[in-house]
Amino acid sequence: MPLLIKEPVERMDRPYARRWWALLVLCLSLLIAVMTNTALTVAAPDMTRDLDLSSSDLQWVIDAYTVPYAALMLLLGAIGDKYSRRGALVLGLVVLSAGAGAGALSDSSAAVIASRAVMGVGAAMIMPATLSLLAATFPRAERAKAITLWAATSGIAIAAGPLIAGALLKDYGWASTFLINIPVAVLAIIGAFVLVPPSKAKDAGRIDYVGGLLSVVWVGALIYMIIEGPSFGWGASAVTAAVIAGVGLVLFVVWELRHPRPVLDVRKFTERGFSGSNLAVALFFVAVFGAFYYLTQHLQFVLQYDPLETGVRMLPLAGAVFVGSALTGVLTPRLGAKVMVSAGMVGGTTALALLTQVSASSSYGDFVPSLIILGLSLGFAVSPCTDAIMGAFPESELGVGGAVNDTSLELGGSLGIAVLGSVLASSYSSGLADETAGSKLPASALEQAQDSVGAGGGVAQAIGEQARQLAERAGAPGTTPQKAAELKAQAGELAQGAEQMRHAVGASFSDAVAHTSLVGAVVLGVGTVLVALLLPRKGRAGAAADAEPDVERPADAADAGKEPVSPR
Repeated sequence: MPLLIKEPVERMDRPYARRWWALLVLCLSLLIAVMTNTALTVAAPDMTRDLDLSSSDLQWVIDAYTVPYAALMLLLGAIGDKYSRRGALVLGLVVLSAGAGAGALSDSSAAVIASRAVMGVGAAMIMPATLSLLAATFPRAERAKAITLWAATSGIAIAAGPLIAGALLKDYGWASTFLINIPVAVLAIIGAFVLVPPSKAKDAGRIDYVGGLLSVVWVGALIYMIIEGPSFGWGASAVTAAVIAGVGLVLFVVWELRHPRPVLDVRKFTERGFSGSNLAVALFFVAVFGAFYYLTQHLQFVLQYDPLETGVRMLPLAGAVFVGSALTGVLTPRLGAKVMVSAGMVGGTTALALLTQVSASSSYGDFVPSLIILGLSLGFAVSPCTDAIMGAFPESELGVGGAVNDTSLELGGSLGIAVLGSVLASSYSSGLADETAGSKLPASALEQAQDSVGAGGGVAQAIGEQARQLAERAGAPGTTPQKAAELKAQAGELAQGAEQMRHAVGASFSDAVAHTSLVGAVVLGVGTVLVALLLPRKGRAGAAADAEPDVERPADAADAGKEPVSPR
């Protein structure tokens, strides 16, 4: 075989020989896109200190990646289908690397936020391209297995991000969590040219740019509203975004229903299997990203693990995802997607329900069962849903199919962090006020501590530092015995106050985690019932998934080049 693969997969007369190596490249690309977001959870404290970020700044450093990422996927997926899916993948890796390099060199909150937005644009090219290339490269008989590995990579990346970032932060600054993306992206780019065959839709018509731009507007406004409203209050910007999202969605649906070649055939959402699978993906990632958001904070700020130790302690989640995905590949053909997805969502609900028992006395061991169950459940649920979503699209729209799946995932993740994060912040703030009621803590210090668990720990540390300084002054040469006694007494009171503050912060945040987990469990539990009602039975699901693709493209690559069989 030549060093660089140039023959389009559509022209091959047999299944591509190196397709499993190609899958490795696609999974590596996916790993970069997902880890870029999750790694920031452990790098955030260092960034906050070095760049003097406010809580609003930090929120947008994280979410500047999410807005363009979710908003652009549908349009960029359609463009990749028409012109080059591999080209979209490579360009996305280049753009993400450029944004990462700029982010590492940033010295202000505005510069980091802009760099993260550029990285989000790159990820919006990468994510749909990985799924569309997978579906185009693998024959139908192997596609479900390949998607299972793709989904497992996505789940593992969620936990691997903090681990790798934690290892880097041991010896290097937060900029290293940006720079690490560049050599990995270069490796993926080389692998794409050597191992991934080119692919694009056959007989693709003109792109529905109006529909694509409307999707950018309403999805982008919706994500902005989800971030802004719960986190910063329902002011003019959040309400305006909500109105734009609503109007944009209506215009998008009306336009797509009338367009002869819409960027997305919205009629697909009337199909139970398709809409149920998208709902399941969105709801499951509400739980996964929400839980991940507050568990990493609990491990760092309450249990006092450093970034690397935090990443290591998230490994049970990654391992369980891998095991769950392996079991899914065996069980789904026998039990059907409905059983596996429902079981996964029940497991996710159970994992969140277990977290309602978290208290100030909880140790890491109390979190392990929830991490394992959540990982297994993620492995059970995601790949059957992704397979069903991709199976609903013809060969000419594989990039759009990947974009729909990934947009559902990202909407769910954004909702999880924003809504559950808002519940967490509110519960923590009110709990801390109750815990410190009657104390001599200044109102300004209490207000600062209520901002976040990290800020609460900082207040306790500052009080402890004051106590240490007073104790040093008491022992300084020339201090009179009477003055030394006064200083020691003040130092003792401050030290006691610092300890009380640390306990209050830990107890308040632990209670907030329990309360937030209850809300998440209720949401996912209700969603489980809805998804179980929507998803069709095994036989009907399989028939629905196979019907359209078999008409529009050969059942496997061995039939490429032959005329497609007319529907009976």
